[in-house]
Amino acid sequence: MDVIEESGNKIVVKLKGIPIQYANALRRICLSGVPTFAIDDVVIIENSSVLADEGVAHRLAMTPLRTDLSRFVEPSACDCHSELGCSKCRVLLMLDSGVSDTTRTVTSSDLSSEDEVVKPVSSNIPIIVLAPGQKLKVEAYARLGRGNEHAKWNSSTVAVLTQTNNPEEHILTVETVGNLTPSEVIRAAIDELEKRLGEFQQTMATLG
Repeated sequence: MDVIEESGNKIVVKLKGIPIQYANALRRICLSGVPTFAIDDVVIIENSSVLADEGVAHRLAMTPLRTDLSRFVEPSACDCHSELGCSKCRVLLMLDSGVSDTTRTVTSSDLSSEDEVVKPVSSNIPIIVLAPGQKLKVEAYARLGRGNEHAKWNSSTVAVLTQTNNPEEHILTVETVGNLTPSEVIRAAIDELEKRLGEFQQTMATLG
């Protein structure tokens, strides 16, 4: 694997000596098979805005969050075995807009996280517009998930595979929104592909 280009949230790599089916499997995992953080449960404490609670929850869920795969695990793999989660598989974010005398836009900068890493990728993502006297106060719980469960957990926005003139040589382009760096996505995708292939081989061995 050779890195052709890497800048910001985009990386372009050349895959050599890899059959197309494995290269495409890697592409698919880069797109939706690497865990990322997203808000999955929202407790509405107060909402006097014109937007329904479900609308608020959806906008929070679609706010990209920076992800740390070294310290957190997916709930299904966590030792706590709890629906409520624990510090290893869940992060709490709070939003309390307060009451303003003027119309204001509540943005991702108003979300405060209990974790120093897991927080919105940008402070300028609009969530809701509040009229004078309106207020929004919520507790939001984020967890790791995968894009094949819901698009809010997509590990990349772009994962494109193109072929070169050489056999078994492909160009993989990956772009993210900043929840993970593109290189982190590719490294995690390689580990995931190796894991899946190992599990497949074990399954075939038991069948044989």
